[in-house]
Amino acid sequence: MIIGCCGAGKSTLARRLNAITNLPLYHLDQYYWKENWTETPKEEWGPIVINLAKKEEWIIDGNYGGTFQPRMDRADTIIYLKYSTLKCLSRVTMRVIKYHGKVRLDMPDGCRERFHFGFFHYVATFNMVRGKSILARLNNCRENANVVVLKSDKEVHAYLENLQIMF
Repeated sequence: MIIGCCGAGKSTLARRLNAITNLPLYHLDQYYWKENWTETPKEEWGPIVINLAKKEEWIIDGNYGGTFQPRMDRADTIIYLKYSTLKCLSRVTMRVIKYHGKVRLDMPDGCRERFHFGFFHYVATFNMVRGKSILARLNNCRENANVVVLKSDKEVHAYLENLQIMF
């Protein structure tokens, strides 16, 4: 399970983990968003995530805090990318510039990259609004899962290098 602020590198890390482990990869954004950024109705969303988490093996990247618990209950490893707000904002800005009008690999068809002020606000306030509660939730599941908090690209690189040795 990979969580963290938008722009921290969840999807990139998920793809790298998939390449090392060959575990099935699920980007939650691909399941949540419909064409033209239409949201999946809440009554449909929970069962989708529960069914993904019930699979024998997986890498699931994405936040969607309302669905943390079913994933946390089944995850053997939870990776929290706790990057700085400035780093996340700069990456999101670069992503919008690079992919504007295009669909990224981790997004469903019909969701072209765009500038959306509300999204930038979400990124700008993510650590302040959600950071402490995420850490508290992670502390509560340390007995059942390996909790890994990575704060920089250097730490991610070291984590992946160590993982490659095991596989």
